[in-house]
Amino acid sequence: MRDIVFLHGGGQGSWVWDQTIAAIARQSDGAARCLALDAPGCGTKRGVDTTGYAFVDTTAELVADIEAAGLSDVMLVGHSQAGMTIPHMAELAPAGLIGKLVYVTCSAPLAGLTTLDQMGRGPRGSSPDEVGFPPVPEAERYAVMFCNDMDEAEAATFLSGLGKDGWPASAYGWSDWRYDHLRAIPSSYVIALRDMALPVEWQERFADRLHARRITRIDAGHQVMNTRQEGLAEILLAEARS
Repeated sequence: MRDIVFLHGGGQGSWVWDQTIAAIARQSDGAARCLALDAPGCGTKRGVDTTGYAFVDTTAELVADIEAAGLSDVMLVGHSQAGMTIPHMAELAPAGLIGKLVYVTCSAPLAGLTTLDQMGRGPRGSSPDEVGFPPVPEAERYAVMFCNDMDEAEAATFLSGLGKDGWPASAYGWSDWRYDHLRAIPSSYVIALRDMALPVEWQERFADRLHARRITRIDAGHQVMNTRQEGLAEILLAEARS
């Protein structure tokens, strides 16, 4: 079984994976080793001055974190915005460090577009080339995008932590995306069927761009690691064993 390394999405930190990592430990009787990374400025790295970070600096630091843990041939799992970073990590990493990629409802902008460009700024459906946002008041946007399959208490807990973590600004200005090298790396994509942040049709489009060889679907919203942790753990353990 490969060791499993996790990378969080935007506005979140390694803490977002705690429930899924606990589920993996239960289902594997502790046999699966897991490591949750933090991008600079997030989670355990909150407070780090990221002003001078270039996009490649973030990638290099995350790769170094895996090496420092003494891991090799890992399965690297990314969520949401991490889909734009783990391909670069795979490109930059030394041979033998990353053996497989798993994208959990990840985005993958076209070359020349920033992540903000790909998301767009208007309501969903206003442009065929932009993901867009749910047609709700801005004050309700995050609750709809991230918490549509949570109960009231779960949503309040999650939203209280969302946004306290911030990726370096360079992550939002980068547009030199490259995906061709991913053809040579075993990879899978987990589609969240109830995702209100990245609709299914966009997840399918992103999975194709990322050259995912296998697609798995799970009945969950965008924060599947928090709402369907047992189901996601089962999927990830199967991937780690294959």
